[in-house]
Amino acid sequence: MLEKLIVPFSPHMRGRMTTSRIMLDVIIALIPSLIAAILIFGPRAALVTAVCVAACVVFEAGFQILTKKPVTTGDFTPVITGMLIAFGLPVTIPIWQAVFGCFVAIIVVKQLFGGLGKNFANPAITARVVMFLAFSTTMTAWHLPANTPDWALLADAVSGATPLGNLAEGPSILNMFLGIRNGSIGETSALALLIGGAYLLLRRVINWHIPVSYIVTVAVITFLAGGFALDFMLMHIFAGGLLLGAIFMATDYVTSPQTNKGRVIFGIGCGLLTVIIRLYGNFPEGVSFAILFMNALVPFINKFTLTKPLGGRVSS
Repeated sequence: MLEKLIVPFSPHMRGRMTTSRIMLDVIIALIPSLIAAILIFGPRAALVTAVCVAACVVFEAGFQILTKKPVTTGDFTPVITGMLIAFGLPVTIPIWQAVFGCFVAIIVVKQLFGGLGKNFANPAITARVVMFLAFSTTMTAWHLPANTPDWALLADAVSGATPLGNLAEGPSILNMFLGIRNGSIGETSALALLIGGAYLLLRRVINWHIPVSYIVTVAVITFLAGGFALDFMLMHIFAGGLLLGAIFMATDYVTSPQTNKGRVIFGIGCGLLTVIIRLYGNFPEGVSFAILFMNALVPFINKFTLTKPLGGRVSS
């Protein structure tokens, strides 16, 4: 009987961390950015986030019920997707467009490819790119709403182009670090995003390889491209969705490489593409496009960085 026993490759490990526990940690890590968004942009930031979360949950549960599959919304993955979609949207986005983005993420990118673990790209990233191409006017209307609290009006610029689109006249580095600037809902406060990233690292939900290699690559290239100007480098780190993408999107388990070496390669690739798009492309922001492109290369990165098991054969 023993010769019929089939055992997969080692290691064989079983931990206490479940998908729902990991996703709950990610939600906790996103809370500081959500609080900052509500303080900066007002209650509509909470409304857009709530709508996106609800839409993602409904779309996922509805699709699974219609296709007679087990409903898996209890693992919190659609909640994460909804929050990340909302965090990449301007606070003034029409609600129906936000719901459309959730449909793209959950139905088109995730469920039609088999559900959790089988999507080829990060659903929230893909939804943002599709929305950016489909609704270019509303997706680039970055400004603080009329009911913004008085203290938030201390920002140097409260409407019009984002800091990346107007490097010369953008807000101060300190305001950008705190989040007192225009931009998408969840990407403005670098401080809040770094707090969330630190929590994920302490909880070992993510490791440092992708965020650090991504951010350092952008820092080095922009420091050199800006003529060794520290302000220019910090502007590119704190502006746009770099920290949100590097910490919460590029580290997605499903669409990132399986090895630490591969993760470093992935992070460097994301950083390089981000800077190229920002400096030489037609779009002021390149994070979403960079991560989406690198998602497509993950199978090749895995192929060249995964270690062959002892005694294993290369499959034909």
